[in-house]
Amino acid sequence: MLAAVGCLLRLRPGRVPRCAPGAPPEAAWRPVTSLRPPGHPQCSGGGALGGSEPPGSSGKAHRVPAERKPSQFDRKILLWTGRFTTMEETPPRIPPEMIDAARNRARVKACYVMIGLTIIACFAVIASAKRAAERHESLTSWNLAKKAKWREEAALAAQGKAN
Repeated sequence: MLAAVGCLLRLRPGRVPRCAPGAPPEAAWRPVTSLRPPGHPQCSGGGALGGSEPPGSSGKAHRVPAERKPSQFDRKILLWTGRFTTMEETPPRIPPEMIDAARNRARVKACYVMIGLTIIACFAVIASAKRAAERHESLTSWNLAKKAKWREEAALAAQGKAN
C-alpha cells in the first residue's frame, strides 16, 4: 500500500523516494524509520514476526507436505483420469495438488462428454424433424388438432350438463 508521509511517498518498508522532481539519483532513495507505533511487531523478510525466532535458528521454515486421505470418489476420479490403474494401487495419503489436478482433468473430460452428447442430440432432433416433415406433421398442425379436440370435449361436456 502507498502511504503519503509529508512530501515523501512510502513504497515498501525502509525505503522512501523523494517527491522532488529534480532530485539527484543518489538521493532518490533513503532509509527511513518505521512508521509503526513502538511495540508493534515488525515483519522480517522471511514472513516471521521479528524477534520471535529462538536463538540459533536460521529463520527458515521447513515445509511439511500436506497430504490427505482420498475418498472413494477421489479414488475413482484418479482412476478415470489415468493417474493410477487400479483402486489398490492408490496410496493411502495423496497430496491435495494431485487430487485437484485429477478433478480438473475429470471436469474437462466431463465437459467434452457433454459437448459430444449435445452434438449427437442435435443430429437426432434434425433427423426426427426431417421424418416428421415427410409425414407432413408440424407443431402448428399438432396444436390445431389438440385445440379442436378440446373444443369438441368442451361442447360434449356442455351438452351433458344441459340434459
